[in-house]
Amino acid sequence: MNLKLILILLLSSLAVIFVAQNVAVVEIGFLFWRSSMSSALLICFTLMLGFILGWFLHGYLLYRKSRRTSVYD
Repeated sequence: MNLKLILILLLSSLAVIFVAQNVAVVEIGFLFWRSSMSSALLICFTLMLGFILGWFLHGYLLYRKSRRTSVYD
């Protein structure tokens, strides 16, 4: 069996187990906004938001570094 296929099956089975164990509904409040969703969905949204913010911050820091070095050249 292919290693990539084994890793995909392992990660997807872990994701299914994670979702099955975190089906409890939680309520989220921010200022005047309130919403209810499963805790697994909330964790996934938070993880995606963290990845996106980290990606943008990394890109911005690389841009600042390249701009700083080009000014001194």
